[in-house]
Amino acid sequence: MKKNYLLTPGPTPLPPEICEALSRPIIHHRTPQFQLVLKEVAEGLKHIFQTKNDVFILTSSGTGAMEAAVVNLLSWGDKALVVQGGKFGERWTELCEAYGIKPMVIDVEWGKALDPAVLKEHLDKEPAIKAVFTTLCETSTGVTFDIKGFGQVLKDTQAVLVVDAISGLGAVDLQMDAWSVDVVVCGSQKGFMLPPGLGFISVSKKAWKFVEESKCPKYYLDLKAAKKAHDKTDTPFTPAIGLVIALNEALKMMKAEGLENVFARHKKLADATRAAMSALGLELFSPTAASDGVTAVRVPSGIDGEKLVKSMRDEYGVTIAGGQGEMKGKLIRVAHMGYMSEFDIILGISCLEKVLKKMGYSFALGAGLKAAQEVLLK
Repeated sequence: MKKNYLLTPGPTPLPPEICEALSRPIIHHRTPQFQLVLKEVAEGLKHIFQTKNDVFILTSSGTGAMEAAVVNLLSWGDKALVVQGGKFGERWTELCEAYGIKPMVIDVEWGKALDPAVLKEHLDKEPAIKAVFTTLCETSTGVTFDIKGFGQVLKDTQAVLVVDAISGLGAVDLQMDAWSVDVVVCGSQKGFMLPPGLGFISVSKKAWKFVEESKCPKYYLDLKAAKKAHDKTDTPFTPAIGLVIALNEALKMMKAEGLENVFARHKKLADATRAAMSALGLELFSPTAASDGVTAVRVPSGIDGEKLVKSMRDEYGVTIAGGQGEMKGKLIRVAHMGYMSEFDIILGISCLEKVLKKMGYSFALGAGLKAAQEVLLK
C-alpha cells in the first residue's frame, strides 16, 4: 500500500472540512442562500488581506487575477516597473508585454531579494512609471520580498504597488492597508487550502482611479463589472459555486486559528525544514530572504535532481517540487504552506533522507530529522 502526501507549493493539501464542503449538493448562485455565503466570504477575505477594500473573486487561477491587475490598471503604451527575481516575476513582464505595456525590468539574481532603496532609484530615474509589479513570495526561488519596504517607497508617489501574493497570502504576513499596498492578487490553491480555480484581487482607492482611466481591452476580467455585482452581493458571471462555499469554510478555519498563529505556525515549520536541510549538508538557495511558505535548496553535486523528485513521488508517494526555468534539475522545493502540521514536515524529511541515501549521497542518517525535531520541540 502506498499513501500519497503533498508537499508542493500549490496545490496544497485539503483539510477534511474543505473536502466535506466540496461534496455538498450544488445550489444556484442567484439565490439568497448563495448571497449569504458571498457576504460571509467578502468579510473573511478582507480579514486575510488585512484591508478595508473590497476583494473581488474571479473564477480563474491566480494568473487570471494577475492579468486582471494589468488590464484594469493600465493602458497601451503605459510604462511599468517589474521586479523580476524568478519565474513569477517574469510572468508580470510577459503579461505587460501581451497588452502593449512597456515593462522596465529590475533583474534580481535568483535566490536574492531586492533592497527597497534600489527600487526607489529606478523610480526616481523614470517618473513616468505608473505601476510597480512585484511578488510577495517567489515560489520558484523560495524568496520573500520586502513588501512593507516597497510600500514605503511608493506611498507618496503617483505609481501604484501591485503584489502577486499567490504563494504567500495566508502563510506570510501581508498588511495591505498598513503597508500602503495598492493591489494584491492571490489564488485559492496555496495558503487558502483549496483546489485551484479561484483568483482574488483587491484594489485601493488610489489604484481604483487607474481602473477608471484604463483603456486596455477586457471583458471577463473587468473589475468595474466585478464591483457593480459585488455591491449587490453578486458576481458578474457564473462563479465556481462549490469552491466559493469551500472558501467560506477555509476562511472560518483561518479566523479561528488567528492570523498571528497562522503566521507563527508557518514560520516554525519553515525553520524546522531549513534546519533539517542544513543538517543534511544541503545548501539553502535563499539563506537571507527565505520564504515561510516554501524552502528551496540546491541539489547536491552528483545527484540527479529530477530523479530525486520522481523517486520520492513514484516510489513513496511524497510529492515535492523541483526547480523551474534555469534551476530545473538544480533545486528541490519543499512546501510548508496551508494545511500543514509538524508531522507533515517530519514525514517529508524522512522520505528525502531515504531517497538521498539510496542515491549515494553521504550523510548521517537521521541528521535532518533530529535537527527538525529540535526546532519543533522549542
